[in-house]
Amino acid sequence: MPDFTLRKTALFVEEIHHDGGPVADLPRRRAAMAALVKNPFAGTYAEDLQSAMEDLNPLGLMMTDRLIEAMGGVGGIDGYGKAAMAGEAGELEHTALWHVPGGYAMRARLGEAKAIVPSSMKQGGPGSRIDVPLGHINAAYVRSHFDGMEVGLPDGPRADELLFVLAMSRGGRIHDRMGGLTVDEVKGDDGLR
Repeated sequence: MPDFTLRKTALFVEEIHHDGGPVADLPRRRAAMAALVKNPFAGTYAEDLQSAMEDLNPLGLMMTDRLIEAMGGVGGIDGYGKAAMAGEAGELEHTALWHVPGGYAMRARLGEAKAIVPSSMKQGGPGSRIDVPLGHINAAYVRSHFDGMEVGLPDGPRADELLFVLAMSRGGRIHDRMGGLTVDEVKGDDGLR
């Protein structure tokens, strides 16, 4: 059983009142939770990585619960995304360990979330930033929810660490006006429309 020792977590919350246009009646809220963990595969090549995903399930659930709390509860959360970054002794494939534990934790806690959880991955060192893509939880084609949240920590990931991030949002971009499928038109059957 790999040891993903947790070194640090950080929580980021944004409330967006306007983006150069009129002030919104209800601010848009975005939040991200980041965790720095020991990368048990750093500096080596391991053929089997998939079996280690299950070991990260408790971390995904804990981060999801903390995010929901920061968002003020499940009500109204309609966007999500995830990201991962490997330190220099890791490989990009190590970031893929986060796909199942990060994505399914949010989908499980948010109930009927149908859309794929958008994801980004990269390698970097301390202070590197990563853009966490955001999309609507039930329909990937809702343009108002195409967004991203930049996240990073000044002291990680170290060479032998992984940075895992989950993000959630409430509402579309504050002044969205690019058309496309609207939230009112979402059927939520297939995760696309």
